[in-house]
Amino acid sequence: MLNSYTPILVLAVLAAVLAVGMVVLSYLLGPKRPDERKVSPYECGVTPVGSARERFPVKFFLVAMLFIIFDVETIFLYPWAVIFKGAPNPVQGFLLLEMGVFIAILFVGYFYMLGTRALEWEESERVQPRRVQLRSTAERLEPVAREEVALSR
Repeated sequence: MLNSYTPILVLAVLAAVLAVGMVVLSYLLGPKRPDERKVSPYECGVTPVGSARERFPVKFFLVAMLFIIFDVETIFLYPWAVIFKGAPNPVQGFLLLEMGVFIAILFVGYFYMLGTRALEWEESERVQPRRVQLRSTAERLEPVAREEVALSR
């Protein structure tokens, strides 16, 4: 049983030795002539301004998570295709139906994202909170409360 894992172990050891060896060799053989330009931070040829510890907007993380979710979902298509190819004809119809349901669910999620404008970088009007019309309610309130409602808008 252990013999079946020997090639994987050899591959892992070889990869680790190569990675460490390349880092050590580049450190030993690389030029070591630091000057002010080489040790300064570099950002695409532009002098850095401000701190690198700026906060990213939540929208960035939302788009990244949505990409990962849909990317992982498409990974399931390849194993399904392999199973579909080797399945007998009566089972292929069922597998095709199941994949149709899976793709339909993906499309529902995709169109929901498009509808809520989750993939847009700019702030849209739909993302902004809606203003509630309080005219009928404000008319029934006493004058002091009406001023508070007007100030809260």
